[in-house]
Amino acid sequence: MIELFSLRDRASSAGNQMKFRSGNLWYKVDFLGYEGLSEYVISSLLSFSNLCHGEYVNYELTEISREGESWNGCVSEDFTGGWQLITLDRLFQQMLGYGVNQMYLEEPDHRRRLQLVVESTVGLTGIRDFGAYMSRMLTIDALFLNEDRHAQNIALLMSPTGTYKPAPLFDHGAGLLSDTTLDYPMEGNIFDQIRCAKSRSFCQDFDEQVDLAEELYGQHLKFAFTRRDVEEILDRAVQYPESVRHRVLEIILQRRSKYRYLFP
Repeated sequence: MIELFSLRDRASSAGNQMKFRSGNLWYKVDFLGYEGLSEYVISSLLSFSNLCHGEYVNYELTEISREGESWNGCVSEDFTGGWQLITLDRLFQQMLGYGVNQMYLEEPDHRRRLQLVVESTVGLTGIRDFGAYMSRMLTIDALFLNEDRHAQNIALLMSPTGTYKPAPLFDHGAGLLSDTTLDYPMEGNIFDQIRCAKSRSFCQDFDEQVDLAEELYGQHLKFAFTRRDVEEILDRAVQYPESVRHRVLEIILQRRSKYRYLFP
């Protein structure tokens, strides 16, 4: 547990979720449900993929307290390493004079939206494999139902000399139906809720996004986790009720079955 008063350089994240930095660590507090658990579980399962260490951010569970109250949350190390973090929307605003959402408004075709984002990013940064990076990201979001992948949490890193590389994959807190306050209450049927979940990147359909990304840029992601692996990860999340952990297990098993082609 860490005391809130010891955290400095306060920053806000999407919505009203509290996010803080202390030294080389970033802390996020659960706001609408079990966002910290979602970050922890998804990053743990990414270790069972063909992604290399450093291609994704590792999140651990933590408790954050203040004046006798405590909240669940997660913590991760700062991954910038002296490089500057630039969101895709900020890059477009600075270099092209308009944001990603404006591009979407002017281009209704979902396939072309993805192409424009990738082609523009490659042209601005020289990152030739950015299409493969987007394909991996959109596949992860679909597998784990991350509804919050907008242009503010797709990001690049820029070195002091002006070279670019993709940021490690981060921000999965809106996955696994973690919003139990507004959208996906605990008493709801998870299979109905899964059908209601919508992506927020290039269109509202997770399957369509993955299909488009793989058609355009190839399929670049494989997983090798089992039910037992997921159970062991959740067994360590003792600060969350058993009902929440069981719900997360059932969601992951359903998604694993749906995207079985990602598994050997």
